[in-house]
Amino acid sequence: MQHQINPWSSQQTVDLDKLFNEFGIEPISSVIDLLPEVPYFMRRGIVVGHRDYRHIAGAIRDHLPFHILTGFMPSGHPHLGHLMVMKEVVWHVQQGGTGYITIADREAHAVRDIPWPKCDEYGREYLECLYALGYTGRTYFQSRNEVLKNLAFEASTKVNFSELQAIYGFAQETALSHAESVITQVADILYPQVDSVPAPTVVPVGIDQDPHIRLTRGVAHKLRMFTVENRDGYVSVRSKNAPAAALEEIHRAFRGSKKYEGHVDIPDGDCLDVSAETRRIEIAHGGYGFYTPSSTYHHFIPGLQGGKMSSSVPESTITFHEPEATVRKKVMAALTGGRATLAEQKEKGGEPEKCPLFLLNLFHMVEDDASLEEIRRRCLAGEMMCGQCKKETAERVLAFLADFRERMEETAHLVAVD
Repeated sequence: MQHQINPWSSQQTVDLDKLFNEFGIEPISSVIDLLPEVPYFMRRGIVVGHRDYRHIAGAIRDHLPFHILTGFMPSGHPHLGHLMVMKEVVWHVQQGGTGYITIADREAHAVRDIPWPKCDEYGREYLECLYALGYTGRTYFQSRNEVLKNLAFEASTKVNFSELQAIYGFAQETALSHAESVITQVADILYPQVDSVPAPTVVPVGIDQDPHIRLTRGVAHKLRMFTVENRDGYVSVRSKNAPAAALEEIHRAFRGSKKYEGHVDIPDGDCLDVSAETRRIEIAHGGYGFYTPSSTYHHFIPGLQGGKMSSSVPESTITFHEPEATVRKKVMAALTGGRATLAEQKEKGGEPEKCPLFLLNLFHMVEDDASLEEIRRRCLAGEMMCGQCKKETAERVLAFLADFRERMEETAHLVAVD
């Protein structure tokens, strides 16, 4: 029986190795050497997996068009747990990607019963955070984007309810609005290729969001007019209910090609060249010409009390506008990777990889690799006790928040959405 992941759970834990093997996700280490610059979130092992990221790495390296999209469900105030995916988006935009951010208010309303005014309030807070980080690109709310809604309807023609049951575990009592919010997310992922031009698109997500990626990749394939297959000695372009004129144009485009009922075979053809020309012809005849979307997968930053950092567990996280006293209190009360006694800590050292505070520093609070390694060394050697680490981390968090709030105020005027 295949493992199911629930994208709406705030409590689940996942076995990454098992899921990667089961769903065909590759380790990010297989592609980072293709990048001209390796960002810290890949270098430090925060981003751990990918689907088809080679297309994105190639686009970055060769200065070719690509899109970067992700979404945020406005079910509460943004917090430190949302910061990593925001940084991934901003970095990809800086590498030449066209940015797209969706505020998933339809999902929040359907799944969490968040009132529309609150969806708007929380959504704008997310966008303030993104602009404070330097984001440039397109932003929109799902409920206000008519092109997106039409694309979602078109995508829904390629998905049946039994497929949603298999992927998400939907039952008879599942609200139709919940299913519709899923199809809207499929449309979100494909939307950049409709709003702009078809191009490789990467979606950075936590592993819990992989069901949406898998579903969308299937829909993108089903919405294509043609498939292009590399065969032994030739490339075959096969029609999927494409107009006869489009298939004839493909035949004419390649000298020496052979046209059959429903497909064109191109001897000694280059698959990439044939794919590009087929996509151009498909678009000219009213098709989408979608590239199958890519994705990256990152570890969740753990909550201050262990488990997943979640707005539904206030003590687990820190929002961006909490009072200084509250922030300090949360950090000082956090779980650590310390030993049972002070003597044991000095003798054996701490366990930083099990410590939410060390991981908070690794994810966000310590930019310099050498400084982070020194914190790790002091912990492992038993030179730094947990109390001292908490005090130092609290100061870093407070300094970060003060700077971040200032940048949010400076860029608040940029929050203008469709």
